[in-house]
Amino acid sequence: MHRVSHHLLLCATASKAKCCDPQLGAESWAALKQGIQRLDLENPQRDQGIVLRSKADCLRICSNGPVLLIWPDGCWYGGVTPERIDRILTEHVVGGHPIDDWLIQRSVMALSQAAAS
Repeated sequence: MHRVSHHLLLCATASKAKCCDPQLGAESWAALKQGIQRLDLENPQRDQGIVLRSKADCLRICSNGPVLLIWPDGCWYGGVTPERIDRILTEHVVGGHPIDDWLIQRSVMALSQAAAS
């Protein structure tokens, strides 16, 4: 098992399509995959750890989609378009600086006891 720096969950293919246009969700997911690969964030040799990505059907925020949740930072981005993906990856995931203008919520993400030790 590799060390994980971030896990990105993108609500991009909602079956009820309440939060966003399914086409926009698919395009944002494709941009996320390409950006992670281009920045070599899935490289097991990456000092900070790998970046995981998951396509979610629903993150239970039924507006402002596509919605991207970044763990463990607890940052929820709304309106995640393909054009915003690159900046989120470079400034937030790599640089450690969330983009406040695009955040719709912040949550405290609790680590499991095993992960904390």
